[in-house]
Amino acid sequence: MASGTREIRRRIKSINNTRKITRAMEMVAASKMRRAVSAVLAIRPYAHSAWSMLGNLARAFENYELPLLEAREVRKILIILISSNRGLCGGFNSQLVRKTIEQVKNPGKLKINRAGSQSIPSNVPDNEIEIDFITVGKKGAHAVKKFGKNIIAAFDDLSYLPSSEDVRPLARLAMDEYMAKKYEKVVTIFTDYVSPVIQQPKFRQILPISKADLEKQLADMDMLAEEIGLPEPPMEYKVEPDVKMVLTEILPRLVEMQIYHAILESNASKESARMVAMRNATDAANDMVNNLTLIFNQIRQAGITQEIAEISAGRAALEN
Repeated sequence: MASGTREIRRRIKSINNTRKITRAMEMVAASKMRRAVSAVLAIRPYAHSAWSMLGNLARAFENYELPLLEAREVRKILIILISSNRGLCGGFNSQLVRKTIEQVKNPGKLKINRAGSQSIPSNVPDNEIEIDFITVGKKGAHAVKKFGKNIIAAFDDLSYLPSSEDVRPLARLAMDEYMAKKYEKVVTIFTDYVSPVIQQPKFRQILPISKADLEKQLADMDMLAEEIGLPEPPMEYKVEPDVKMVLTEILPRLVEMQIYHAILESNASKESARMVAMRNATDAANDMVNNLTLIFNQIRQAGITQEIAEISAGRAALEN
């Protein structure tokens, strides 16, 4: 009995030490989550207004030939994959990687290009579609290398609360590669923050800029717009000096905003997932300690009962 109770004591002590670590990590993740969620909520009204304005100007997309609006038959795709640098965040990375692999292995949807409000299918067979990656976060880079795809750039420093200036080199690289016609489509894969317990991996076409994709992003944010009371954008704008010049200046900013917004959404999702994972680990440790304590008490009680029985039997034998 002594060896059994000693082993259980050792396990209880070990689990208690682990529980202290997971509890501390939960508190750190909660603090980071509050900052990350504040950042993404702060950027959403600006993103909503910018995309609304572009949506209202979208009728001009078909009237002007601009490099960032040029749609071509898809042969080569550039994916911006936004993950985390570290694990211990539940299914955050695994869900993202799983969905990415599914899309890469079956690129039927990925190779459909959208320009303005039109969809442009590709006649290139799925097995001939080439896909390269720009990664944000080490976990995504590791997964991409594991299934044998090429990474043209990695931005691991953007994995937590970057500024818009920090994101600009990534956005510039994607735009330069697209305008150089090395790729016919640029897509971002990120995790959309819905709530502390719900995060959804999503694909968004970045280039060419598409009216359909802008409307899809606005639809995702309509509920937010109602909650925070964003004003409805006017349906018409007076544009000076002319629409083409305004689009030439504002379209690169839109691309930067889309990537920046995706990174902030992923940051909020990551820290929320880590907080929940650490809370679940702490709860599991509490359950294990309770179960082991019960077993420890049962063993002690059984030992005491056995000793009493032996004493009573010995006394009865002496009396007889």
